[in-house]
Amino acid sequence: MKIFNLPDLGEGLTDAEVVEWYVKPGDEVTIDTPLVSVETAKAVVDIPSPRSGQITRLFGEVGDIIETGKPLVEFEEEEPSDTGTVVGKVETSDEKLEEKAVVIDRKKSARVKATPAVRALARRLDVDLSIVSPSGRDGTVTVADVERVAKRLKDLGPPELLRSARRTMAVTMGRAQAEVAPATIMDDADIDHWPKDFDVTVRLARAMSVACKAEPSLNAWYDGHSMGRRVLEKIDIAIAVDTPDGLFVPVLRDVANRNDDDLRSGIDCLKIDVRARTIPPDEMRAYTITLSNYGTIAGRYAVPVVVPPTVAIVGAGRIENRVIPVDTEIEIHRILPLTLTFDHRAVTGGEAGRFLMTMISDLEGFER
Repeated sequence: MKIFNLPDLGEGLTDAEVVEWYVKPGDEVTIDTPLVSVETAKAVVDIPSPRSGQITRLFGEVGDIIETGKPLVEFEEEEPSDTGTVVGKVETSDEKLEEKAVVIDRKKSARVKATPAVRALARRLDVDLSIVSPSGRDGTVTVADVERVAKRLKDLGPPELLRSARRTMAVTMGRAQAEVAPATIMDDADIDHWPKDFDVTVRLARAMSVACKAEPSLNAWYDGHSMGRRVLEKIDIAIAVDTPDGLFVPVLRDVANRNDDDLRSGIDCLKIDVRARTIPPDEMRAYTITLSNYGTIAGRYAVPVVVPPTVAIVGAGRIENRVIPVDTEIEIHRILPLTLTFDHRAVTGGEAGRFLMTMISDLEGFER
């Protein structure tokens, strides 16, 4: 039998959820016949057949999550395989052995003190020792501790498994937390002279492109393994989009070379495609810096997360009226709070400060 494994569907995508099978065992297919529809981190993708032949087995039901490189479809052999001629008797078997990979969080396990018997009990009861509060001597987890947590989990019922965008968000944020050395600075832009109906997102993207030109080190990718960086000339801004299905981050391309109307049209198209779940995977890859305009919902300042290999993310808070001293007078101005989180492995505090200062100067100096 020939096994077709789930192919690599894009940068950083480690698995996909089966949405719909287009074929069943016994079907004859040709090259490029659609086999299955799967949902990756950000998009629904149809996977075509890599060969012609008869399908003998499908791996996974609708709703199952299949890891990249794991079996997806089994095809019947076109010709019987030749076992060769040897002296003596050769034992053969059709039995397949499957080995499940186990991921160990070494940082968490290093903090947990428990005897081998307690660890075995935790495995049997499916209890993560890192969430157990120890009651034993010197912070040791006891049998009673594990049984208490197991009972509590049983009473709560099974957890809701994260899927699609939420699952990818969890994986991505975990990776970012483990790899990035984040630092954050905050400041405000006085935008009182702006028209009240002005397009804030477009204006923020424009100011970010100006700041990237002034301080290119924030428009970069950093490789923590080789300790090398790539400062990038083209400015592709990922824009965080909140949806009921989770966080999506489509990319606004080549911001510095587009006018405001073109940028607004591009943002609208991205949002429509995200909400319809029709956005191509390529439109959510290879961005160089990120914008999170969370102020459209709530919040003044935040500590947004930098996702490798990028080194910076700008957060824009809720625009609010504040009392501002102007010469010897007091005035009420509209203020836009800004947050810049950067990867301190690749960006200095001075570079980040100059980037944010340039953004603020561009925003405050803007005239329609």
